[in-house]
Amino acid sequence: QVQLVESGGGLVQAGGSLRLSCAASGRTFSNYPMGWFRQAPGKEREFVAAISGSGSSTDYADFVKGRFTISRDNAKNPVYLQMNSLKPEDTAVYYCAAASMKFGSMRYRAEDYSYWGQGTQVTVSS
Repeated sequence: QVQLVESGGGLVQAGGSLRLSCAASGRTFSNYPMGWFRQAPGKEREFVAAISGSGSSTDYADFVKGRFTISRDNAKNPVYLQMNSLKPEDTAVYYCAAASMKFGSMRYRAEDYSYWGQGTQVTVSS
């Protein structure tokens, strides 16, 4: 069974940092475009960050630019999300996702991803 598993979430004070990791089981997602999304209670799932299959291109939602960094190590875990200067409004369940085709460009829409993790809770206290 193909799975993406997020880890690294938790409770942090405003201004703090967390590093999320996304590991794959059942298959490898090396060189597949991947992304991070989040969903807060009562809100729709929203795009956070994306990375191309090679890792050479990244992009971010405006509300995390300059604070979050997406990266990947195609030899180990597929993708990371370094989150700095966290704000209470960053509180959400964070999901990693993988596209279905290798070596593609970045994806921005949830429907462009075929594989999803179960999510990890990030809570930022004020």
